[in-house]
Amino acid sequence: MVTNVVDLRSDTVTKPSDAMRAAMAAADVDDDVLGADPTAHRFEMEMARITGKEAALFVPSGTMANLISVLVHCDTRGSEVILGDNSHIHIYENGGISTIGGVHPKTVRNNPDGTMDIDKIVVAIRHPDGALYYPTTRLICLENTHANCGGKCLSAEYTDEVGEVAKSHGLKLHIDGARIFNASVALGVPVHRLVKAADSVSVCISKGLGAPVGSVIVGSTAFIEKAKILRKTLGGGMRQVGILCAAAYVAVRDTVGKLADDHRRAKVLADGLKKIKHFRVDTTSVETNMVFFDIVDSRISPDKLCQVLEQRNVLAMPAGSKSMRLVIHYQISDSDVQYALTCVEKAAEEILTGSKKFEHLTNGTTRNSYGH
Repeated sequence: MVTNVVDLRSDTVTKPSDAMRAAMAAADVDDDVLGADPTAHRFEMEMARITGKEAALFVPSGTMANLISVLVHCDTRGSEVILGDNSHIHIYENGGISTIGGVHPKTVRNNPDGTMDIDKIVVAIRHPDGALYYPTTRLICLENTHANCGGKCLSAEYTDEVGEVAKSHGLKLHIDGARIFNASVALGVPVHRLVKAADSVSVCISKGLGAPVGSVIVGSTAFIEKAKILRKTLGGGMRQVGILCAAAYVAVRDTVGKLADDHRRAKVLADGLKKIKHFRVDTTSVETNMVFFDIVDSRISPDKLCQVLEQRNVLAMPAGSKSMRLVIHYQISDSDVQYALTCVEKAAEEILTGSKKFEHLTNGTTRNSYGH
C-alpha cells in the first residue's frame, strides 16, 4: 500500500534530499553580490566546466535566466529574437522579454520534435535593408529538451546547424536548457557537446536535478559580466547564496546518474496508459521524463480525473482541455508508477460509473501544468 503522495505534476516538486540539506547547513558562505561567496564560486566554476563555457552565474529562476540572457544579447530596444511558437520563453514567461526588455518576438512554428525548420528560421531573419521599418534580428533561441513538445531532445547536429545560421547572419544563439541534462542522458551526448554552438545557455537545477532553488546561466566571461549587472537590476542578486548553491552542487553530483531511470519509468508509465481504453498515448514520443496523453472519452475531463486521483494521493495536472501531462522525477519509484497506473484506471472507471457521485467535481478548477 502506497502511503506517500505520488506527485506527478512536474519535476519541480521534489523535496531536497538529506545530502542537499546537509550541504546547505554546512555551506561556507559570504556575500555573493560582492563576489565573495566561495560555495557559489565553486558551483559556478563546475557548471562552466560541464557546459564547456568560460563562466557561469547562479540566478533564482529559469525565467530570470532566460530573461537575462535575451537582454544581454538584445541590448538595444527594438531588437528581435527568433524563437519557437510553442517555446517556454514565448508562452510561459509573462512576456518579460517584451514588457521589461523591449525585445520583439518573431515566432517560427515548432515541429512535433521541438525543432524549427532551418529554412523558416532563415526566412524569419530581418534583412538589413528593412531597418527603417522592422525590428533588428539579433538572437535565435532554442529549447532542449522541449517541454511543450513532450520533452523532446534536440540533437547536437541540429543545434550546430542553427548555430551556423546564426553565425553567418551575425546573430547570437541562446539555448533554454532547463532540462539539458535530460537531453544529454537520453541522447548519450555530453552536455558540452549539445551546447557547443550556443553563445549562452540557461540550465535549471530545480527541475529534473531536484535542487530546491535556482538556475545557472553559462557563456563567455564578457557575457556573464553583463549578466551579473542585469541580475542585480532584476533583483536577483542574493547575499549568502552559497546555501542554495551547495544544494545545487549536490543535485548535479548525485541526480544526473538517476535521470536514465526517470526516462525508463516514463516509458513504463506510457506503456501502461496505452493499455487503458479511455486514453490515447504515443509511446514512441516519450524520450525523457514526460508523458502526455489524450482523454478520448468525452465524459472524462482532465479536471475531474485530477481531482479523483488526488483522493488516492496521486497528484497530476491537465495539459489542455482533453489532455494530461505526467512528469517523472527521481523521487518517483517503480512501485509509484504502478500505483499511479492502477489509480488512473480506477479513477476513470469511477467517473464513468458514478457520475452523480462526482457531480460536485467541476471543470476548470485544477491548475494546469503550464510553465512547470
